[in-house]
Amino acid sequence: MDYLVNLSTLPIDMQSAERMAKTGVTVRRALPPELRLITGWVAEHFRQGWASETTVAMTRQPPTCFIATRNRELVGFACHEATARGFFGPTGVDESVRGLGIGRALLFACLNDQKAMGYAYTVIGDVGPSEFYEKTVGAIQIPNSAPGIYAGMLKL
Repeated sequence: MDYLVNLSTLPIDMQSAERMAKTGVTVRRALPPELRLITGWVAEHFRQGWASETTVAMTRQPPTCFIATRNRELVGFACHEATARGFFGPTGVDESVRGLGIGRALLFACLNDQKAMGYAYTVIGDVGPSEFYEKTVGAIQIPNSAPGIYAGMLKL
């Protein structure tokens, strides 16, 4: 099921900057020279299809991929404008650092970037943790959106 987020009512993220500072995590836009490192990490920790989407986000100018680093090591990523314009995702955080608010910080980085690009809404495709998105950014289900844009995709 796909979800919709109204970017004009996106809450201000009052938590992420402080939480990231306390845990030694930096969230920033990825740089093009990091493409192979990031897509390799995504393929290794998540799935090949996500690595392909991340490649698309990384080749945009500027890249529409944000990363979380800790001690100069990659611990999370989030992209937008990958599978379709106005789409958020894919996103993932290393299992060893989940629960620190990294996913939330990456989500807000992407959604604020989309808002700055002029989007009024964003679509979160094929949502997994729907309660997180509903609570964090007010995402709502899009009726009749399954199987959505990924229908008929080749098996990876």
